[in-house]
Amino acid sequence: MLSDDSTLLQLRASLPTLSLPIRVLFTGYLVVTGVGLMMAGLQVLLTHGMADGEFGLSVNDIVYSYHGNRENSKLEEKLSGSMKDKADTHERAEIVKWVRDGSKREEWDSHIQAIFQENCISCHGVVPGIPDFRTFEGTKPSAQISEGATIGALARVSHVHLFGISFIFFFVCLIFSFSVGISPIIKSIAIGTPFVFLLVDIASWWLTKWYPSFAYMQITGGVCMNISAAFMILVSLFQMWILPYRK
Repeated sequence: MLSDDSTLLQLRASLPTLSLPIRVLFTGYLVVTGVGLMMAGLQVLLTHGMADGEFGLSVNDIVYSYHGNRENSKLEEKLSGSMKDKADTHERAEIVKWVRDGSKREEWDSHIQAIFQENCISCHGVVPGIPDFRTFEGTKPSAQISEGATIGALARVSHVHLFGISFIFFFVCLIFSFSVGISPIIKSIAIGTPFVFLLVDIASWWLTKWYPSFAYMQITGGVCMNISAAFMILVSLFQMWILPYRK
């Protein structure tokens, strides 16, 4: 009897047969989540995607972000990448020259500090968690060779992503699980894919920190995770709003 009741419940709880209020609720969540994923992709393009100085996410962008550019300082890396538009060509050249000359205190006091005050301290000195460029002592560490993300930063971002993104995918997968006309094997693969590749994505950050070749692993993880999310969102919307009326 319990088995029959369970089967009846599963038949009733399908995307094409949901009531209008529930479909609106699910649709609102899926649409906002889809837009949020696109905004996350844009944010990656505007931050990590400019690490090598060129727009668009590449393997070098990932290597520079996590392993670092061992030939340049953090300041040089940022001034040729995501911070390129924060100062004019002459000012950027002055900062790079100061770094390559050994980032001496005398040059900082004479003219370099004024460049940072004019272009940088509106954020670097106000926003918590980023270097403070108001003083020589706060700026000096960024003039050292870039070694990419720190262990502390990786740990902080990793736990936020693991908790937050898995929570988002849980509801996307839950809604998709009520879809019809899809074999249980394919449905199970689609539901499991984002969680597997979320782990792959996070693991690749740590591995790329020490081994740059694992940057390809991060690209694979991110692409597969987003493809699976897009598939489940589109199928769910189709079955809620188009499939019922086709019949």
